[in-house]
Order: sequence, then structure tokens, then C-alpha cells
Amino acid sequence: METPDEALAQAAGKGDREAFAALLSRHYDRVYRLGWRLTGSAAEAEDLTQDICLALPTKLGGYRGDARFTTWLHRVVVNAAHDRRRRAATHAKAADGWGDWEVARRATADQAAEAADWLTRAMQGLSDDLRDTLTLVLGEEMTHREAGDVLGVSEGTVSWRMSEVKKHLKALAAAEDMV
Repeated sequence: METPDEALAQAAGKGDREAFAALLSRHYDRVYRLGWRLTGSAAEAEDLTQDICLALPTKLGGYRGDARFTTWLHRVVVNAAHDRRRRAATHAKAADGWGDWEVARRATADQAAEAADWLTRAMQGLSDDLRDTLTLVLGEEMTHREAGDVLGVSEGTVSWRMSEVKKHLKALAAAEDMV
């Protein structure tokens, strides 16, 4: 006479390896078939079945025998498939979020590069004195006094040159916006 599934489940829940092996040999194909129907993929069904087989010894400790073992096992498989889908959805959202972040990062980098290119082109239209002044004040982050010392001009002259640079850049930007 064959031992009922419920008795095997109770014994396996208490650590009986032979009872667990008997349950697996009886129901492995059932778990796989249900997993395949729930996932629609043989590879996913195999992974799901393996995950269930690994977790089953622990889960059997909570089997109370209120329902038939096969009913309980079906619920375990369905829950495991739902958990797998939720994890996949979470990973997909995280990947999408990462992709969005990367797109935004690249857009910001592209904008900064365009601004730097524009400034470089705009500087080519400046006189040598204005370009040198701009390079020292903005590029080297010197104060007007320090730039004046390097250029051999007064601090006031550096301030005037920077004012002229701003006027030139504003006019250039306005002209480009009109085009």
C-alpha cells in the first residue's frame, strides 16, 4: 500500500529525507507542468521548479494538512510564479530607471559640451586682449587683480574687458537665436 501524500508531507516537514524524496518523485513533473503553464517558457519552468524544490523542505514545515497535499503544492507553485513575475517586473523597472538616468546624464553632458564648443567658437571672435583676459578670469579662475598683474594692466581694465566680453557674447547669442 502506498503512503498518502499528506503523511509523506508531514514526515518530510519533520526532516524525513526519504519522505521528501518520495514526494519529489511523485510530484516533480506536476510542479514542472504547472510552472510551464504559468510562465509559458520551458526554461522559466525549469528554474521555477528548481527554486520550489530548494524551498520545499522549509515550506513543508508549515504544511498543516488542512487541504490535500496536491492543492497545497499547487498554491506553492502559483505563489512562486507570482513572486518570480514581481521580481522580474521590479528588475525591469530598475533597469528602465537606470536607462532613464543614463539618458539624462548623457543629455546633460552633451549640453555642457555644446556650451563649451559654443564658447570656444565665440572666443575666436574676440580680440587677443579680450580672449586673454577671459581665459585668465574664467579659465584660470583668477581675480581681476591677479589677471591684471599677469597682463600688466590695472584691475579696472580687466573689469572693463570682462564687461566687453559679456556684451560680445550676449550679442552673439542673440544673433544666433534669431537665426
